[in-house]
Amino acid sequence: MQVIVAGPDEEGIADALEDAGADVERLEGLLTRPDLEEAGIVDADLYVLTDVSQATTIPIVRDLTDELRTVVYARDSVPEFVKGQLDLAVDPRLIGVDVVADELVD
Repeated sequence: MQVIVAGPDEEGIADALEDAGADVERLEGLLTRPDLEEAGIVDADLYVLTDVSQATTIPIVRDLTDELRTVVYARDSVPEFVKGQLDLAVDPRLIGVDVVADELVD
């Protein structure tokens, strides 16, 4: 499973996904469409965003491919304009990284 984790990963979701058997590409900083394309988003199975201030990447990802799942794993609320394009939004205070990673990789 190819996964892209975008944003700071204070909770350790990228490591948990790797431990569950996923191949993870990590991205940080202000992300653009070319950044996502270079990271392999078109071939990815899963996009995990950990920084809701970069929520505009969700429509970009959906424009590039409809084949992957999109997940926000963050404590902050997801903006309304992306909610319809998300497959899942999880607050790390409610569900730990190991449980989320196992469910996403299965």
